[in-house]
Amino acid sequence: MNKSLKKYFPVFVLPTLIAFIIAFVAPFIMGVGLSFTKFTTVTNAQFVGLDNYIKIFTDPNHDFLNALIFTTLFTIVSIITVNIIAFSLAMLLTRKMKGTNFFRSVFFLPNLIGGIVLGYIWQLLINGVLDMLVISDITKSSTYGFWGLVILNNWQLIGYMMVIYIAGIQNIPGDLIEAAAIDGASKTKTLFKITIPMVMPSITICMFLTLTNSFKMFDQNLALTGGAPGKSTQMLALDIYKTFYGRIGWAGVGQAKAVIFFIIVALIAFLQLRATRSKEVEQ
Repeated sequence: MNKSLKKYFPVFVLPTLIAFIIAFVAPFIMGVGLSFTKFTTVTNAQFVGLDNYIKIFTDPNHDFLNALIFTTLFTIVSIITVNIIAFSLAMLLTRKMKGTNFFRSVFFLPNLIGGIVLGYIWQLLINGVLDMLVISDITKSSTYGFWGLVILNNWQLIGYMMVIYIAGIQNIPGDLIEAAAIDGASKTKTLFKITIPMVMPSITICMFLTLTNSFKMFDQNLALTGGAPGKSTQMLALDIYKTFYGRIGWAGVGQAKAVIFFIIVALIAFLQLRATRSKEVEQ
């Protein structure tokens, strides 16, 4: 069996590996190189050293820093709300009650809707509510935009995270719960001393997915607020897009922002994975 695997391993791996190099590795290396140049197309790039990176932090509008602060606050709130609600629903839907499969499907469905469509749908819904409150629309204030994005992100991600938490909860040995009940442990104590520690692998995955999806949000941000009012609800991905395509001669700066963006997301995701994995319980 092992000999067969070794023999056919390159046959199955090589196509995927070649596609990965062409579609990801090569463009990524090219992108890092272009971040040190001024260009309009890849054929006329002129090396400018660190000028693009300096422009990011010396821009009088502080677009990148404002977008970073907004995105960070949004991500923190999203991680807390998405995971708490998803875990609570998972606990509820793992009890022996009728219709659990139906409710699991209903909560999961929003994850299947595309971001642009989702953004416009929620724009109509939120603007309808704000109109009843005699407020023009979601772009009237950055506060409305912020919480609108949080609601949209929660609605889209909660069902997906709930499914992961359900899998983790169902994987807890029944003997542990029974032993805790026999010892007289309360439901709260069982939750914090047994359920949550045993579900830590699921928590690690859900926190990672919520963090990366929230930090990288683009299409929902574009459709729901477009960064308005002004640029106060503009997240990092949208700021990079507008820098690259919206400012003449700033394509290199947009590319430099993308490199910094990648480093930030990779670093935060690595620290989060390391922190939560250290608390996982071996079964």
